[in-house]
Order: sequence, then C-alpha cells, then structure tokens
Amino acid sequence: MAIATISPTTGKTLRTFEALSPKELDLKLQRAADTFRAYRETSFADRARWMRRAAEILEVEADRFGHLMTEEMGKPLEAAKAESRKSATACRYYVTRAEKLLRDVPIDVDGDTAFVRYQPLGPVLAIMPWNFPFWQVVRFAAPALMAGNVGLLKHASNVPQCALALEEVFLNAGFPEGAFQSLFIDTSEVNRVIEDPRVKAVTLTGSEGAGRSVGAAAGRAIKKVVLELGGSDPFIVMPSADLDRAVEAAVSARLINNGQSCIAAKRFIIAEPIAQDFERRFVERMKTMVVGDPMDPKTDVGPLATHGILEGLHAQVQASVKAGARLLLGGKPQGGPGNFYPPTVLADPPPQAPAFHDELFGPVATLLRARDLEHAVELANATPFGLGASVWTQDAAEQRRFIDGIEAGMVFVNALVASDARLPFGGVKHSGHGRELADLGLREFVNAKTVRISGPSGSAPPSKHAGE
Repeated sequence: MAIATISPTTGKTLRTFEALSPKELDLKLQRAADTFRAYRETSFADRARWMRRAAEILEVEADRFGHLMTEEMGKPLEAAKAESRKSATACRYYVTRAEKLLRDVPIDVDGDTAFVRYQPLGPVLAIMPWNFPFWQVVRFAAPALMAGNVGLLKHASNVPQCALALEEVFLNAGFPEGAFQSLFIDTSEVNRVIEDPRVKAVTLTGSEGAGRSVGAAAGRAIKKVVLELGGSDPFIVMPSADLDRAVEAAVSARLINNGQSCIAAKRFIIAEPIAQDFERRFVERMKTMVVGDPMDPKTDVGPLATHGILEGLHAQVQASVKAGARLLLGGKPQGGPGNFYPPTVLADPPPQAPAFHDELFGPVATLLRARDLEHAVELANATPFGLGASVWTQDAAEQRRFIDGIEAGMVFVNALVASDARLPFGGVKHSGHGRELADLGLREFVNAKTVRISGPSGSAPPSKHAGE
C-alpha cells in the first residue's frame, strides 16, 4: 500500500513516504511505553498548559493546515480551515473539563471509605480516516492525552502530511516527545500493533469491514476498543416542519465534506403529503451546487478523496437505478482529471437497492416516502447502521416518538447531526460501539479503579492526578 499524497483534484502524486521498517516501528512502540511511565505522573496543570497551546497552534496555523487537508483529500478550502479551528475547540473543552471529570468519585459503603479512581491505561492506538483528517484525530487525542495516556496514530495512507502536521502540533505545544507519534505502516501491520503488549487500547473510525477486523483483533488481545463505523443516516421531514429550512438543511446535510461524512444525511424520508413539494425544491437546490476546484472559494462540492471511492459510489448508483430507483439528477462521473462526482438524487429505490440501506459515501441523496409517522420510523430503522438521525417536525408527540423509536446513537430534532466536543458521539448496530467526545469519550480510555478502605482509619489521600 502506497503512503502518498495523491491530489484528488488532478490525480497527480505530490509526495510519497516510506513505511516504517519493523525495527523503526518497534522503536516507536517502545518510546510510547517509556514516555507513558513518566507522562502519567504529569499534573493536570501541565497537560492543560500543553493542550491549550495545541489549541492556539491549530487556530493560528488554520490557513496552512487547511491547505494541507484540501491538497490531500479534496474538501473545500474554507471547510478545511474551519476544521482546524474546530479541532481547537475540542482541545479547549478538555483543558477545562478533564480534571473535574476524572476526579475521584466517592461511594457510601457502610461507613467505609470507598471511591472510584480514574487512571490512564497507556499507549492508545488510533486508526483514523481521511475524511476529517484533523478533527477525527484531535477528538481522540485531546481526551486521551488529558487523561494521561499517550497516542499512536495510524492515519489513512492518503493523508500522510496531515499525520505529520498533527504530530508537529502536539510536539510544538510542549507535550513530551513520544506522547503522540504517527505510525507510517501498512494496513497489514495493524494487527501486529494491536497485539503488541505495549499497546493497551484501540480506537477506530472507518468502514464496517475495518471495524470487524480491528474489533476481532482487539478481542483476541483482550483490549478495550472503540469503533465508529459510519452510517446511513435518515433525515425525516414531517408535514409540520418548516419546509424552507428543512430543504436548505437537507442539501447541507448531504453535501457536507463533498458528501463524505459518516453523519451526513444519506436517506431523506419525507411524509407523503409534502413529498412531491420537497422533491421538487430539493432537486432544484442541488442543481445550484457548484462542483469544482476545492481551492476555489466559489466551489460547493470538491472531488472525492480517491478514484476508488468514485468508482464504488458510481457502482452503487448504477445498481440502484437498475433495481428500480428513479434518477432525478446527476448519476455520472464528470470525467477528466480528478475524482469529481456531481450532486445526484435518487428516488423511491426498492429494498434490494444499495441506495435503500447502504452507506453511499459521496454527494448522492436517496428520497423515500413515508405514509405516516410509524412508517417513517420503520424506514429510518431499515438499515444495518445506527449512527445519527435528523428529524424535522414541530409536533411534540412526533418528536418524542422519533427520539424513542429510531435506532441510533444520536437524534437531532430540527437540526443537522453534527459532532461537538460537548456531546457524546457514536452509534449502535453496525455503526459501532463506544463513544467519543464529552465525558463519555474521556472515560473510554481510563481504568475506573474501585477502592474500598475498611477499618478505623477509613481514609486515603486523593490522587494528585485525580482532580482534587
């Protein structure tokens, strides 16, 4: 597998990198283990000072980092710059919250002293995707480092410069050398790293297939694993919704990051009485989206990250049309250099069509009609995935039914599904398990150690690292 920057806009190879040799990889793993022994003893104040500086770097250098992201994976430049700045918000969230969230938790047990103490696990391997090459990494790294762990990043092979830039961010922020390292390794080496006793936990954001492989390897090694595996998120619009707002939100929800987001809305489930009106407005708005060079500020939709993604997406569209879906817009690669696929709209696919239940990773929307509320819930759940859902209704009873009835890790009402450091992020079913961000994400990679002290003394000093 090549580790290279291949421009999705032109198809040209811009830079290549050598994979680590077995000896080089072993040295990095040993450095992580050695660094952890000292780093776990650092104070929250020191970690907070370094993390605050990392946030400042991500903001000050947002223009440079944005160009790097756009060059490597093709997202519109302004969105890439915003991603760097958003990454800073996660750093700052844990600067202010980690110490409090990891404080000893007292428990009343028959007069004895008892509490839960949160302690770091050790080196955490993060296997991260290319679609949000900074944000996905920082939302693992910020809580892991603030909890006293050290990080090992196996980034996607098509964003190596982003991986190096992130390593630079944490090093320049003051974190000890070895606290955060990038591993340039082939996918075939991942299981060996998971099995290495120096690695204590694993987190993956990626495909369902990658999740099965990594989850199985972590299971064999009996190691904690968090899996975020994408989704086929429903976007439901009921008659009481503000249709103008819903249409605008629907277009944004489908085309964010060139349609390459696990929480981008994929299936638009529209109540029958408003379905025809929504379809007309949605298609007209999708037609106005500008496809082109992601460095151009006028561009709404840039290229897909790789040619393989383009080919796979087009095969799903063709199979859906062949199965009976109506093609309302797009449906054909633009041709020429680069991995450009136009905004595409499919309607009424039968259950056997890929567009009905699979994740389409690109600017392709699927329109479905719901007879009533219960049918909308049924359609929303008619997929093996369960990451997020966006529901548009002003009816309080309908809101409650969707919140309780939809099988998903997140439900947003009258809003787009979005990741936010303050909100737990993750899914159910084939979208994975475990949570990132907020308090739950911080506690995924700590040992919740139960302590009970019996006898007359019945007390113990709090840990100097436990937020006293």
